[in-house]
Amino acid sequence: MGLQPLEFSDCYLDSPWFRERIRAHEAELERTNKFIKELIKDGKNLIAATKSLSAAQRKFAHSLRDFKFEFIGDAETDDERCIDASLREFSNFLKNLEEQREIMALSVTETLIKPLEKFRKEQLGAVKEEKKKFDKETEKNYSLIDKHLNLSAKKKDSHLQEADMQVEQNRQHFYELSLEYVCKLQEIQERKKFEFVEPMLSFFQGMFTFYHQGHELAKDFNHYKMELQINIQNTRNRFEGTRSEVEELMNKIRQNPKDHKRASQFTAEGYLYVQEKRPAPFGSSWVKHYCMYRKAAKKFNIIPFEHRSGGKLGDGEVFFLKECTKRHTDSIDRRFCFDVEAADRPGVSLTMQAFSEEERKQWLEALGGKEALLHSFNRAIIPRPEGSAQLDKMGFTILRKCISAVETRGINDQGLYRVVGVSSKVQRLLSMLMDVKTCNEVDLENSVDWEVKTITSALKQYLRSLPEPLMTYELHGDFIVPAKSGSPESRVNAIHFLVHKLPEKNKEMLDILVKHLTNVSHHSKQNLMTVANLGVVFGPTLMRPQEETVAAIMDLKFQNIVVEILIENHEKIFRTPPDATFLEPVSLSTSPPNAPPRQSKRQGQRTKRPVAVYNLCLELEDGDSPNLPKEDTPTSNLDSLSSPSPTAAAVHGPPGPDKNHLLTDGGSFGDWASPVPCQTRSPMVQWLNTQSPTTPSCSPAITPPSPKPPPSPVSLPTTIVDKPPESVVNRKARAVYPCEAEHSSELSFEIGAIFEDVQTSREPGWLEGTLNGKRGLIPQNYVKLL
Repeated sequence: MGLQPLEFSDCYLDSPWFRERIRAHEAELERTNKFIKELIKDGKNLIAATKSLSAAQRKFAHSLRDFKFEFIGDAETDDERCIDASLREFSNFLKNLEEQREIMALSVTETLIKPLEKFRKEQLGAVKEEKKKFDKETEKNYSLIDKHLNLSAKKKDSHLQEADMQVEQNRQHFYELSLEYVCKLQEIQERKKFEFVEPMLSFFQGMFTFYHQGHELAKDFNHYKMELQINIQNTRNRFEGTRSEVEELMNKIRQNPKDHKRASQFTAEGYLYVQEKRPAPFGSSWVKHYCMYRKAAKKFNIIPFEHRSGGKLGDGEVFFLKECTKRHTDSIDRRFCFDVEAADRPGVSLTMQAFSEEERKQWLEALGGKEALLHSFNRAIIPRPEGSAQLDKMGFTILRKCISAVETRGINDQGLYRVVGVSSKVQRLLSMLMDVKTCNEVDLENSVDWEVKTITSALKQYLRSLPEPLMTYELHGDFIVPAKSGSPESRVNAIHFLVHKLPEKNKEMLDILVKHLTNVSHHSKQNLMTVANLGVVFGPTLMRPQEETVAAIMDLKFQNIVVEILIENHEKIFRTPPDATFLEPVSLSTSPPNAPPRQSKRQGQRTKRPVAVYNLCLELEDGDSPNLPKEDTPTSNLDSLSSPSPTAAAVHGPPGPDKNHLLTDGGSFGDWASPVPCQTRSPMVQWLNTQSPTTPSCSPAITPPSPKPPPSPVSLPTTIVDKPPESVVNRKARAVYPCEAEHSSELSFEIGAIFEDVQTSREPGWLEGTLNGKRGLIPQNYVKLL
């Protein structure tokens, strides 16, 4: 039962039960007062906690925004770029969410805390003051009555009348105060129902608004989340393929490391212990150095390096070798030692120690010592063993039989082409298909002896067994380049053009296979083989680098992208000729060339991705370029992206160091001009991404000179278009263009600057040289070798 009502008539009786009811009302108000006081305290704690949470969320968002993923290689896939940008998207999402939380925290103060404090102060406080007055008047009234009743009846009538009047007035004042207090008690009991609950309603409305805003943000974020999940799944699938390739290469190198050494510009390089002589009492010490030797220049570089001290590099030394002598154990109490004498330091001889006798023999061979070994440090690319599969009539028969069986029996099988068959069965089927006698007897469409997964595995195995991948070693690098940068349209155009540069048989077989894969992708709801999944399966099958390295395997994801482009654009690529507008030659220009892309240029903030430009240099006459050994020529053929037209084109700046060179800067469509006639050279083709003429390209590493009118059509000097030798050692060079360095490791110079001790750098397309006593990197296409 609730509180009993306080009747006004009871104020005059002031019975004990009336007083009990008043005390019940007062106790309830006191409980309400304490509750509101605690609620205000909890509300303030809630606001403080909300602000702390908001600060922590903002700090978390700030950390997400500042972190950037590094990647292996020289480019990222679109999926990786989206994943990289996702942290900033998460940061922005949290930032927007915390802005709404901050609004909610402010509304809590205004809509809950302040109204409750006001109610407690003005309403409950007023009742407390009324209670004090009521208690005081009660004490006064009944004290006066006791005193009055104690008066003697013998007092004078006038005195008694005056006392009666005073008591009556006091009693009337007490009744009025009692009436007001009772009214106030009942009023506050009713008022608290809305004065207290209304701020609570406003508080929850603010909370609902906050959560509604969060819901709206989540709805806006949902589309991005779905796309990001696809990006993550694609990247995970590519990772699985890349990991298996890396592990396979690791196992190959583990079994035979000598056959997988990478080609190097140094004749010999590796760790040697060098004896450092000290004053007599201290004897000598042996310090580990990383040593590099170029035989052509007889130049020896040694750099102290100790792994156990955190891998700190010391100050290196350079000297020129005079002679090398093997040390025998009867002359030194250490094994595997030899002496080297410096030509530029008369009388100076260094004693070095190899890690083993075999390594000492290799160093002696490289340094021209007496001990020699038949194999050297560097190795050429080891050709892949040719399989029995051939790109001939039998090969087309195998392809068509397998495709027909798959489309008839298993087009809807889940995991088609990803689920592999039993190895022994696959080999048996492939052997029967490749045998002229048994090929026609194999019935793949109606026979239950061959599972669909066995047929798909046999098809993939046939393609992998070809002596050369279907998309050729020659065009491998050219196919990879557009997958790394540029707009989607430019990528399709580039792949479209390159497919038509394939040999006719390769293009025909690729057409048949990709058409089939397109059909497979159309049934992806049943077989779960999306275009991305098919790219993961067939990227390594259709494309392979000629040399197996980790760097090449890191490009595996771009091979997958190329296959995805083929599948998604099959009709355009194989049924229409390439767009002729992309084959226009460019005009002659006096602008300096673009510096080659630096592999190590990833310090600090990430730079904007370069616009993909394929620079196809002029084909040189026989006398214009040195005759390079076949194994040293670039894998990208000159004809891979050149036009068959016999007319020649003018050149937009000097060519890069390679015949196919990816520039870091794109031109605008305003640079196109008519070709310059020349009968002895084929045209240079520069392929640009589709972009507006007002769209700025990535700026080059140097400030180009002011524009000049185009010169008259003339034949290009061979000194400009001549390709520098593959290996430059101890040469001089003169700058033909000015350059401003972007990094401390690069050199700045003006036209005519002479560089000393120029040699090939490890950075592709760059040279190392000395200018005014400072050594650094020089763009190879900015200088002329003397």
